[in-house]
Amino acid sequence: MEPLAQTPDQPHRTQPVSFVRRGSRLQGRRREAWDELAEAFLVEVPRVENADTSVAPGFVFDAGTVFGRTAPLVVEVGSGLGEAITHAAGLDPDRDYLALEVYRPGLAQTMLRISQKELTNVRTAQVDAAAAFAGMIPASSVAELWTFFPDPWHKARHHKRRLVKDDYVELAARVLEPGGIFRLATDWSSYAVQMRAALDASRHFENLHHGERAGAASPLTQVWDSGVESVVGGAPVREGRDPVSTGNTGLNEGVDERGGWAPRFDGRTLTSFENKAIAAGRMVFDLTYRRR
Repeated sequence: MEPLAQTPDQPHRTQPVSFVRRGSRLQGRRREAWDELAEAFLVEVPRVENADTSVAPGFVFDAGTVFGRTAPLVVEVGSGLGEAITHAAGLDPDRDYLALEVYRPGLAQTMLRISQKELTNVRTAQVDAAAAFAGMIPASSVAELWTFFPDPWHKARHHKRRLVKDDYVELAARVLEPGGIFRLATDWSSYAVQMRAALDASRHFENLHHGERAGAASPLTQVWDSGVESVVGGAPVREGRDPVSTGNTGLNEGVDERGGWAPRFDGRTLTSFENKAIAAGRMVFDLTYRRR
């Protein structure tokens, strides 16, 4: 299939963003890491009107120049504290890795990990993924794209803020090379169902685990059966109402006959964030798609 055409540059934040501003202040070692390591590990992205997660029209990321070589490129959206991407990069030095994150403390921590592990194949960028994929990342240039544990935005009126929707899937198809791999994970069933639906509906992707882990083996069936999401996470439950964490998941079908859930792949380490989800009793849903 022919790669998607370049998406025209768009004004910054014409659509609801998938993130909220948490603490962006740098303190202690993270401030030092930013001051000492940004020149080596942070991609300088020109901005639109000084908006610190935007991308100025016309800017294109040149991986060959940044990394000083030609190698397969892996991009992680929402890299957090950098645990997953630096772990994978250390195991696979023959590929280059780009961490996209909007939060400065997370980027500072990632750069600190890069330095401590003495990695040469990881760079970071403070940028909104939608802005990056619209033009900054060249079409068909990414070998693998990762989106692990994006903000679930539980309430129905906030679902429009979820990152993994039809428009994001289209942008992902644009940057992935034919045959490229799109890996996703979430610890909330509602978002897992939405992710699977959006990817299955796209003409650009095929599920590498179509029909697998269905029925009783499906983590979705197990979550529905256990009712775990009704007692962990989300907002407090008011009398006569469903919990926020499950009240907007759609119909509880009892048994997930569709399946399509991927096994955890070897390169994805167990991060502190995921450990907290598992400790709370939630289940993790993995999905793996290939760009047609």
